[in-house]
Amino acid sequence: MINGDCLEQMKGISDGTIDLILTDPPYNLGLFMKKRDAGLQRMRDNFFAVKGWDDLSADEWAKMMDAFFAESARVLKKGGSMILFMAVIKVETVIGIAQRHGFYYKTTGTWHKTNPMPRNMNLHYINSCESWVYFVNGAKTGTFNNDGKPMHDFMECGVAPKSERVYGKHPTQKPEALMMGFVETLTNQGDVVLDPFMGSGTSGVVSVRAGRQFIGFELSNDYFTMANERVLAAEPKQPTLWAEVDE
Repeated sequence: MINGDCLEQMKGISDGTIDLILTDPPYNLGLFMKKRDAGLQRMRDNFFAVKGWDDLSADEWAKMMDAFFAESARVLKKGGSMILFMAVIKVETVIGIAQRHGFYYKTTGTWHKTNPMPRNMNLHYINSCESWVYFVNGAKTGTFNNDGKPMHDFMECGVAPKSERVYGKHPTQKPEALMMGFVETLTNQGDVVLDPFMGSGTSGVVSVRAGRQFIGFELSNDYFTMANERVLAAEPKQPTLWAEVDE
């Protein structure tokens, strides 16, 4: 785990060595949300729109994402997967950028938050869904551990509970249950998971617990400290041991 700019730090990763990129980059909604009468800043001190890391211009953000996908295509193995969380209004733009760098678009899924913050509930519908996009690098399919069972691209669980926020608060922290599902489905034991926008470190926590190797980058000093403590405290799940029984 490194405290630094992911575009610079990814240059130090060898070609074709990553099995899964699981990440939640800036959605470029900061300037957009600041102009809306959403009352969000009053409701939450660490709301992303006032933190300063999500307020690039549209052109600056697209340029940053283009550089990100270029590096991602280089470091991912052929057939390696990427799960990218993204605001639904940005999904089409992201798909277009990814395809220019050889990514095969698989699907756009939905995370339905069963207990979202009821912002302005008497004014409009509560925002309870968040999108994620699934790509495969340079191939049409990759690792997919579904055990022969159908897996829907609509996932339901609550937001990160208090027990997962003991090292600090992050405004867009993802719950461990959600991220674990991606790691276990799209990688195998010993595979390498990369999160270039590590944030609170949930991707690292679940990777360690699932017996995967993890690389994470985070630009913010405060969030890096939080993520570093969380990931280092995580422990791999112990395998079930079956003893032979003499009859």
